Amino acid sequence: MSQRLDQRVAIVTGGARGIGRGCALNLAEAGCAVVLVDLLEAEMSSTSKEIEALGQPCLSFKADVADHATAKSIVAAVAETWGRIDILVNNAGKSMPVGILEITETEWDSTIDINLKSCFNWIQAVAPVMLESGHGRIVSMSSLNAYSGGVTAAVSRFAYAAAKAGIVGMTRALAKELGPQILINAICPGLIKTEVAKNKVIAERETELVKGIAAKRVGTPADVAAIVGFLCLSEPCFITGQDVVVDGFQWNR
Repeated sequence: MSQRLDQRVAIVTGGARGIGRGCALNLAEAGCAVVLVDLLEAEMSSTSKEIEALGQPCLSFKADVADHATAKSIVAAVAETWGRIDILVNNAGKSMPVGILEITETEWDSTIDINLKSCFNWIQAVAPVMLESGHGRIVSMSSLNAYSGGVTAAVSRFAYAAAKAGIVGMTRALAKELGPQILINAICPGLIKTEVAKNKVIAERETELVKGIAAKRVGTPADVAAIVGFLCLSEPCFITGQDVVVDGFQWNR
């Protein structure tokens, strides 16, 4: 049933947990209706309930962000139901800790599809809606590994780094192509304590890791969500085509 909204509508891919959940809750707290897209159905349901507890409407879609047709279909459904799409946060991603001599073609393709192609899918889907309304904000989650190559991180080596570097290039090019109506930026988080990072990187190494961070702590999803919220909600905003590093200044990057 259609329910046209006057408030801003934000789509967050990979919104079930971690950084995506942090961004979704931050945007909901700021008064946005939120659309969650994820494969983690139980976690997505939990995050949806948190958003609704904040008094904001939420739609949830269990979907593979790497599927082009699915992105088009979900965006069409949201536009039909709520009448607008103001914000897209491309957060969904997949780590790949395999080196060049061991990685399979399937693993490479999957890493590129989920991290980079998904951004293309969702940006191409939402851009017509945003251009028609004359405004829109897009933030895509890159990584500090786009610069560092990720060679010291257990969850991200060359394939992940290549995909995340692609997001930076895509962001710069699309800022020129889609401006001034749509402002588009990328976030490059450093070491963030999410569910995945807790298990694979930070566990038993946090004391050692923070020695190389000027802020003397690892980041949290809230640290990233605060910057995403600023880029998506600030008026006026003169920031587009940028890759914003959120890492507490890791000087060994």
